[in-house]
Amino acid sequence: MKKYEQQRSFLKSNFHEFKKMKTDKQIGLLKPPIVKEYYLDSKIVTLPKPCSQVITQENIFNCIEERRSTRFYSEECLSIDELSYLLWATQGITGTNKAGLTLRTVPCSGATHTFETYLFIMRVEGLQSGIYRYLPIEHKLLFMNELENIEQKIDAITLEQPFVPNFAKKAAVLFAWSTIPYRSEWKYDTTAHKKILIDVGHVCQNLYLTSESIGAGACAIGIYDQKLIDEVLELDGEDEFVLYLGAVGKKRNKFPS
Repeated sequence: MKKYEQQRSFLKSNFHEFKKMKTDKQIGLLKPPIVKEYYLDSKIVTLPKPCSQVITQENIFNCIEERRSTRFYSEECLSIDELSYLLWATQGITGTNKAGLTLRTVPCSGATHTFETYLFIMRVEGLQSGIYRYLPIEHKLLFMNELENIEQKIDAITLEQPFVPNFAKKAAVLFAWSTIPYRSEWKYDTTAHKKILIDVGHVCQNLYLTSESIGAGACAIGIYDQKLIDEVLELDGEDEFVLYLGAVGKKRNKFPS
């Protein structure tokens, strides 16, 4: 049992340890930006305003009851309205508080929101296939690049999936959430990292439930090639790196897991 001790300790509350620390926030260091910057001449796609018209299953009880990890997708495209809704539901900004912190559709420890959302888009109506980054303040997409042989690249990134091999490349969209840990470390020091892992679970669960509400299915992916996906998304792998993936597509058949 000794080999598990350190990681089990990481899972426990560390409030008393945190109270002894002097965080970067407390010593007056500059707060990190809440979102990544981008060049003004970048190719930007304006998303339609999120709306409830895309929802086909309005009963939240049914969405929770019927939610399953979906690894079998039809060839049907997602609409850009549906993608807009999924992005809003997972990282959308709904307001700010008196301290200037963003209020979003998902809970987050201390409103630190360390995540950036990248998309491998294969089949979305009106959008070119390729890699995009979500801009939550503007509710827009930043087009990064086409990514030649995108399906083969996703295959390489998602490695050997234990239940249904090669399923991720058949999705309409692959969400990739990176974390910029310092956004939380600035406030919580070395206790930040448990909070980051808890928070990304909130994000992915919203993806599951909202996918279900539009007749699509989602599947979280925790097995991936860290170095490869960070390189593909042009992340340094230290100050920003991918933490979690989620494939989404219209359902072909229901295969529970």
